[in-house]
Amino acid sequence: MDGLVQGKVAVITGAGSGLGRAAVLLFCEHGAKVVAADINDANAEETAKMAQAAGGDAVAIGCDVADPASVDAAVAKAVEAFGRLDIIYNNAGITVNPIPGKGLKSLVDCEPEEMKRVEDVNINGVIYGSQAAIRQFEKQAEAGQGSGGAIVSTASVAGLMGYGGVLYGTTKGAVVQFTRALAIEVAGKGIRVNAVCPAGMLTHYAGMDPDSEHKDRILESMGKAHPLGKAIEPRDTASAALFLCSDLASNITGVNLPVDGGLFAGRKTGA
Repeated sequence: MDGLVQGKVAVITGAGSGLGRAAVLLFCEHGAKVVAADINDANAEETAKMAQAAGGDAVAIGCDVADPASVDAAVAKAVEAFGRLDIIYNNAGITVNPIPGKGLKSLVDCEPEEMKRVEDVNINGVIYGSQAAIRQFEKQAEAGQGSGGAIVSTASVAGLMGYGGVLYGTTKGAVVQFTRALAIEVAGKGIRVNAVCPAGMLTHYAGMDPDSEHKDRILESMGKAHPLGKAIEPRDTASAALFLCSDLASNITGVNLPVDGGLFAGRKTGA
């Protein structure tokens, strides 16, 4: 039985750990050929080797999504290795690291340099990835190699509601609106544009350690924030991205899909 993205070629950014790694493994499991792109070359290589060991078809490339030339190189790698591009998953994202023992930084505690880096990665990284993908989709269409393509980005439930810090939420809110606007702009070309909006996941985000001895306690704490009562696993969000990239979602575009255990729907009440 073919997978949901059988034979499709994808670039996944932020692929060196957490959600990005889960996405590479899942997309390969469902038949995609994947370029695992990450700012940490060694982590990207490790992800690609994990996918290969599981029978998948993946290659790695170092990529700083805040550098448009670097993102262009990741798309070029897909074409070089696999002959085309069908999907880009703009997953890479960062936040301002919390103050030890105090939690999230307030806006007034954030330094201009760190704010600019978060904005460059979380907003411009999505823009540059989408630009590079659209150019390649158009090139393929002009060459008679099929039209359309799928763009998916990792936004956040923090882009839909006041949650997760001012700066981070603002950048993810930009991704939410970018997704809507770009979906309309490129709809006539058959290009679909969507985003996934996860809530609390235990990844390396914000300095957290998925291998921490306190993992169970952290997951329990995250789960209490969600009406379904459990934390979001990276594979949960990767599965939503996979669906949006697949032909099952062929008439879905401009959607920002919460993967949040019901958090955005409303507060949990009662016992």
